[in-house]
Amino acid sequence: MPNLEHPAYPANKLLLLESLVPCREAQVSLLLSIFGERQQFSFPSIFIYGHTSSGKTYVMQTLLKTLELPHVFVNCVEYFTSRLLLEEILHQLQSYSSEAEQISPVPCDTFNDFVRLFKQAVASPELQDQTFYIVLDRAEQLREMEANILPAFLRLQELSDRNVTVVLLSEIVWELFRPSIGYFEPLTLYFPDYSIGHLQKILSQNHPPFCSADFYAAYINILLGVFYMVCRDLKELQHLAVLNFSKYCEPVVRGEANERDTRKLWKNIEPHLKKAMQTVYLREISSSQWELLQRGDGGAVQVKGLSAHTHVELPYYSKFLLIAAYLASYNPVRTDKRFFVKQHGKIRKTKFMKKHEKTSNHLLGPKPFPLDRLLAILYSIVDNRIAPTAHIFSQITSLVTLQLLSMVGHNDHLDRPRYKCTVSLDFIRAVAR
Repeated sequence: MPNLEHPAYPANKLLLLESLVPCREAQVSLLLSIFGERQQFSFPSIFIYGHTSSGKTYVMQTLLKTLELPHVFVNCVEYFTSRLLLEEILHQLQSYSSEAEQISPVPCDTFNDFVRLFKQAVASPELQDQTFYIVLDRAEQLREMEANILPAFLRLQELSDRNVTVVLLSEIVWELFRPSIGYFEPLTLYFPDYSIGHLQKILSQNHPPFCSADFYAAYINILLGVFYMVCRDLKELQHLAVLNFSKYCEPVVRGEANERDTRKLWKNIEPHLKKAMQTVYLREISSSQWELLQRGDGGAVQVKGLSAHTHVELPYYSKFLLIAAYLASYNPVRTDKRFFVKQHGKIRKTKFMKKHEKTSNHLLGPKPFPLDRLLAILYSIVDNRIAPTAHIFSQITSLVTLQLLSMVGHNDHLDRPRYKCTVSLDFIRAVAR
């Protein structure tokens, strides 16, 4: 018995839609109830939110295309200004017009112009008697535009007096969107994350034609057993499934095991899945390089984990600040004169110094240092003269935010803050190069 039923749409299209959106039947059924029939006025605005790869964009695109509902679909990241966004909506809207001479870029500077041009476009015979849908993907970018854009989209049905529904797709909740005044509260709909059972069902549908469905389902079960705790992104899991399946099939291809011998298949692929775990989300090597590595033909290709990332891109003076902080954390105060003063004279090596310098300061860990010592070392290691401006102090704050430095002591000691360097020697060497 089909899960999707609606009297306004053909049963064959609903069956096709159900097969295209597995594990999202409840959300699609709710959307169909909200949309109603083609000629009925739908809700003015709908806000759909959920985590990455929860099916928001795919479900909306599939629903509108399968049922052939008139719509435009715009990614707000690609069209990042209000003018680009409004002109793209009007440009896509022209494709529903039968007048060929109108297919040209439409200048639109303000939302008033957009409402006027939109009313003219949807007055065409092709769109008069049905709801038109404007879908704005990555809608959180609307908050970076003019203050009137988001409230105006939420009230577009009222402003244009046309049968239009605006659908906002986002990864953040509506409370982070809500304008102060002049908006219409949208109908909110949440897309939950896929459960492990849902992921198993979706990934198993993409089995290659040369293997049985049960064999591929067993492989997906092994893959999810390894990656589900660290990665629930459907796109990433699909990429991993395609990338590692040839290695899983190797014992069967060589005749060393059959499709039901899951123990041998697991032992063969286990070390390769552990290597793949180091590169989840990172894409440090291409798919072709990974396949060469699996066949043993990788040569110099190596899989690097997070531990291999020993440097980050920092502003010019932030690098010197970090080096100065490392020197201040690991060098005793009494050695500053020897290392950073040109005319320091002779320094007698006392028995106390000889005794304690036998122990490496790297084994003892970083020591806290005051701000004035950090700046003194900075001035000595930088060739050109720099002034202690707000720009320098803001970069110190940025290093603390990045957790490359940590502030120690009490927060009420604002006159003499103390810091500690938290990076390793390999990290600071890479920065120093």
